[in-house]
Amino acid sequence: MRVAQITPLWEQVPPIGYGGTETVVSLLTEELVRRGHHVTLFASGDSITLAHLDAGCDRALRPLGMLPPEYAQYEEQQLTKAFDLAGQFDVIHSHMDLAALAYGERSLTPVVHTVHGILTAVTGKLFGQYRQANFVSISNSQRRDDLGLNYVATVYNAIAPDQFEFYPQPATPPYLAFLGRMSLEKGPHLAIEIAKRSGWPLKMAGKIDFENREFFDQQVAPHIDGGQIQFLGEVSQADKKILMGQATATLFPITWPEPFGLVMAESMVCGTPVIAMAMGSAPEIVADGHTGFLGHTVEDCIAAVAKIPTISRQDCRDHVAANFGIARMVDGYEAVYQQLINERFSLGLRPTLKSDRTRPIDRPGELPPWPPQPAPIDP
Repeated sequence: MRVAQITPLWEQVPPIGYGGTETVVSLLTEELVRRGHHVTLFASGDSITLAHLDAGCDRALRPLGMLPPEYAQYEEQQLTKAFDLAGQFDVIHSHMDLAALAYGERSLTPVVHTVHGILTAVTGKLFGQYRQANFVSISNSQRRDDLGLNYVATVYNAIAPDQFEFYPQPATPPYLAFLGRMSLEKGPHLAIEIAKRSGWPLKMAGKIDFENREFFDQQVAPHIDGGQIQFLGEVSQADKKILMGQATATLFPITWPEPFGLVMAESMVCGTPVIAMAMGSAPEIVADGHTGFLGHTVEDCIAAVAKIPTISRQDCRDHVAANFGIARMVDGYEAVYQQLINERFSLGLRPTLKSDRTRPIDRPGELPPWPPQPAPIDP
């Protein structure tokens, strides 16, 4: 198949620091290339990929301090270019949420939209205007069936277990970890409360977006003392893995219906149990009492800290490998792509281009010369 992957331009692919969507897109793109598909990645120019890279900007835009109005101009240019080239692809896969819906509606090439965020009262109405589009949810809890959206599948996000070291024992002296945006939704203020009331040291890492600066300054920063409560800023991917892996437990005290929560899977694959609020996707990712604990209140989470020694760190890693590995995610998306292509055939529509798996590629991820000779349509 010839597949277009369109990702936001805020972060490079894969991200250096924070960037859950970009991490998932990278894993999906690289595995599709390894499986022999011809993939074009529409992303920032500093992205690293085996696919053909079509850059929407020279560098990722968030580290440049760009604000949303200016970012929107780059986003529009990127989407216009990607859909102008739609005839070169068998399927277009958007990770842009709302921004790509109007473009996809006008596309003759099948388009699938992975919904990476939550659907609020406002965004839900906007999505509802395009309810016939093809949507993929990243957890069952994320779905809004009341909106009548055309969900074609739930495909869980993935991580690459072999990229995470397994820590059979936590570090000494012990500590709790928190990784995530410094925002009300992610609950860093609750992580601090859990640590203080349970008497545990807490090491925190995450980015501070401009819209969350006031929250951080008022509810997080006053508690950072460099001793019991440490804030490490936005750490690299390598440092993040060490921080999680050496922790006794990772706190995930969210206050919103988390669509997936990649940190939970990343922590468990290192061997570190997760203590999470039982909201959103958390019950789908954490096996309560087996790979961590789910709570409904801060008091529940405090009580769970004392029970962490009952959790097998090997069970945590095995759980992630079995349920959130790359192969399972890519199998799911390949099935979605094939379903959309088959539906196009069933409507009597010929694809704009037939995939040609017999054409040699000089280097992995490089597209053959364009335009190719049309291949015969299989019955």
